[in-house]
Amino acid sequence: LGKDEAAAAVKALSNGPGSVLSVDERPYVDSPSPPFTTSTLQQEANRRFKWAARKTMNTAQRLYENGWITYMRTDSVALSSQAVSAARGLIQAEYGDKFLPDSPRVYKGKAKNAQEAHEAIRPAGDQFRTLKESKSALDNDERRLYELIWKRTVGCQMADARGRTIAVKVVAGEGQFEAKGKT
Repeated sequence: LGKDEAAAAVKALSNGPGSVLSVDERPYVDSPSPPFTTSTLQQEANRRFKWAARKTMNTAQRLYENGWITYMRTDSVALSSQAVSAARGLIQAEYGDKFLPDSPRVYKGKAKNAQEAHEAIRPAGDQFRTLKESKSALDNDERRLYELIWKRTVGCQMADARGRTIAVKVVAGEGQFEAKGKT
């Protein structure tokens, strides 16, 4: 909009008080995302950190070589029983039974020709190193990527997120607006 058009819009919208037309409130259930594959790790690192795939993989390689994560070239979303047990134990100890589903979540890949010789990318070992540990032992990039992997791995074994979506429609002057949010 130009200056004159914007001023006209403001004038049209300020004719009297606004009023709420409707409030739509609904419950939602959101299941956790599966653990990382090579491509989903690259996509998430790009989305969160604006990293190129090469930077993500170089950082992941260093984490792998130093024993922080499992092998990072995989198409599999499956986790070993060791990883599931570690994640579920951590969830129960740190967050309580409220956040632990009755049974472990099992993820399966969709691609028929996927290279699934390795499990999904996850923290290494039968007990995951803590995020606090990573702050003192890793450089900034390694710590950020480890935290991303750690949170996705632990989160994939947690209970569904539950909440409400709210949509509010408001009319003001000649304009109608809608605001949406989640709680």
